[in-house]
Amino acid sequence: MELKKLTPVLIVEAIEPCLPFWEGRLGFKRTMEAPHGSALGFVALQRDAVEVMIQTRASVMDDLPQAEGRGNSAALYIEVKSLADVEKALQGLPILVRRRAPYGAEELFLREPGGHVVGFAQHA
Repeated sequence: MELKKLTPVLIVEAIEPCLPFWEGRLGFKRTMEAPHGSALGFVALQRDAVEVMIQTRASVMDDLPQAEGRGNSAALYIEVKSLADVEKALQGLPILVRRRAPYGAEELFLREPGGHVVGFAQHA
């Protein structure tokens, strides 16, 4: 078995409020999107080698009703070259924690508009 890639899918109530964070603040670009009713139901976003997908809870329930009540949260850990650049992009947003990890990384964590914790780390 060969594994090629892992992409997290964040389940949210609405995608539109999340886009200013991912596209505006962090510079991700949409690579795919699909409507669900009158709103977005799914979006794939990419920057460099990092990809994240965002899907609405309603869209998930239509696609996979067996998943109800499961898989509703996630946290992301993104390694970056410069934490200072990330802090500049996130200026004005509430940071949950900034710390030096015992394994030699400078990290900061915040909650993105969909409610998921996103961590950024610059490893020594």
